[in-house]
Amino acid sequence: MKRFPLSRAIALPAAAALTLGIAACGSANEQGNGQGGNGSDLSGTISGAGASSQEAAQKAWQAGFIDSNPDVTVNYDPIGSGGGREQFVNGGSDFGGTDAFLDDEELAAAQERCGQVVEIPTYVSPVAVIFNLEGVNELNLKPATIAKIFNQEITKWNDPEIAADNPDAELPDIDITPVNRSDESGTTENFAEYLKAAAPEEWPHEVSDSWPVNGGEAAQGTSGVVQAVGNGNGTIGYADASQAGDLGTVKVGVGDDFVAYSPQAAAKVLEVSERIEGRGDYSFAYELARDTTEEGTYPIVLVSYALACTDYGDANKAELVKAYFNHMISSEGQQASAQHAGSAPLSDALREEIQPAVDAIGSDS
Repeated sequence: MKRFPLSRAIALPAAAALTLGIAACGSANEQGNGQGGNGSDLSGTISGAGASSQEAAQKAWQAGFIDSNPDVTVNYDPIGSGGGREQFVNGGSDFGGTDAFLDDEELAAAQERCGQVVEIPTYVSPVAVIFNLEGVNELNLKPATIAKIFNQEITKWNDPEIAADNPDAELPDIDITPVNRSDESGTTENFAEYLKAAAPEEWPHEVSDSWPVNGGEAAQGTSGVVQAVGNGNGTIGYADASQAGDLGTVKVGVGDDFVAYSPQAAAKVLEVSERIEGRGDYSFAYELARDTTEEGTYPIVLVSYALACTDYGDANKAELVKAYFNHMISSEGQQASAQHAGSAPLSDALREEIQPAVDAIGSDS
């Protein structure tokens, strides 16, 4: 299978805004996705589960889709990426949402369940390193410093390594409390991949969707981490940037600079990322370059994926899932996720590449 550089497939929000009007009647709507407003003939219920970081986007997609298809119910349970992949593989959900693509074992099991697996990106999003430290709203942290903090080797906020990159901050002599996810999480896996790539000596742990360091504070889901960080003083955690709220955020060391998160800076890291070979015609999983030194790039990102089947064994269920996926990747759906989740929308080029995967959602029944 050939590789596709993702740089040509992801549009920055500003650039995407220029093309959204042109693409509004693009291939997704041409495929007959059931978005007929009052003329929709779709009815029934579909249920998904997965990444809690997708919750804001899923709510926006649900609202737009159901507005056009009032006889359809779409449920989404933000149980975390690991739980979402497990439910999808085992047939416990009609579709999945995950911030980490299926591993080889999961992919094989999913293929047994439902034929070829449809695995498509739905948006690109920065993961923010969030903190709550009285009197400090912004911090510069190098990758090695971040790794040492979360590995509990740097334990005080006025540590010389932190102070060296924040000469204007009044750093208190208080303990650092790292907050991590307690559940299996694609956000955890993406954050750990970044630490392993950008600071391998300081982060000796294997990459996993389960947090590898004991002794910090653990919280369920993205909202749980945000709440735990917000309720403390001296706390630091990681979360989808769309849910960072008023918490302090870290500018991450990239080369000689410190870069704040933004959809634009997050999308830029994908210029050196490529599609992974050998996963099937309808899998669009990408290997992200986490250790880039490219100026203006924010390297802690996740690509959020949606999972579906090419054979549901239920024609109506397949029709509903296909219509919902068409809505997610449409210009309207991408605008909604950008507005509500702070994500970088998919470009027309990527939408054209993944459209055949959405078209393949179906049933042999």
